[in-house]
Amino acid sequence: MEQLKQRIRSEGIVISDKILKVDSFLNHQVDPQLMHDIGTEFARRFADSWVTKILTLESSGIAPALMTGLALRVPVVFAKKRIPSTLTQGFYRTSVFSYTKQETTELIVAERFLGPADTVLIIDDFLANGEAARGLTDIVTRSGAALAGIGIVIEKSFQPGGALLRERGLRVDALVRISRLAPGDIEFDEEAR
Repeated sequence: MEQLKQRIRSEGIVISDKILKVDSFLNHQVDPQLMHDIGTEFARRFADSWVTKILTLESSGIAPALMTGLALRVPVVFAKKRIPSTLTQGFYRTSVFSYTKQETTELIVAERFLGPADTVLIIDDFLANGEAARGLTDIVTRSGAALAGIGIVIEKSFQPGGALLRERGLRVDALVRISRLAPGDIEFDEEAR
C-alpha cells in the first residue's frame, strides 16, 4: 500500500534499528480513513477465504481489525491481556513474550466467541518476532477453528517472525514490509504481497 508507505516515511520515527514509532496514525492516535483503507485492502486480499471472524490482540490491533471486519461484514474478537472479572469460565488462554515491553503476557478469549464452525483471520499492527501471531494462532488451534491467514499492517522482515510463521505453512500477508531501520532511513522490501 503506497499510502501506508508514505505515512511511514513522513510520520514514522525510528527509535532504534528494531523499533519504529507510528503512533501518530496507527497505535496511539488512529487515522480513521487510513484504517478504512487498510481494512478494505485486507478484505480484498482475503475475500476468497470465507472468513467468519477476525481475531486480534488488544489494543493496537483493534483499529485495523475492526475496519477489516466492517469490510468483510464479520465480527471482530480481540484477545484480552487480563482475565476480566466477568469471565469466570470457558476461555482459551496462552502466553506470549513482548520484546518491546520485555514481559510475558497472557492472552484470553472467551470460548463462546470462537469454535470449530469458524474460519478466522488474524489481524495485527506489527509483525517482528512473531510472538503475538504465534499466541493468536495457538488460540485459533485450541478453538478448533480454521485459520484463513494472518494480516499484518507492518512487517519488519529483518526480524524472524514472518519467516517462522511462513515456515509453518501459514499464510502471512503484510501490507508493507520493512527490510531495514536506521535513524532517518526506512527501507521497504518491495517483495511485499
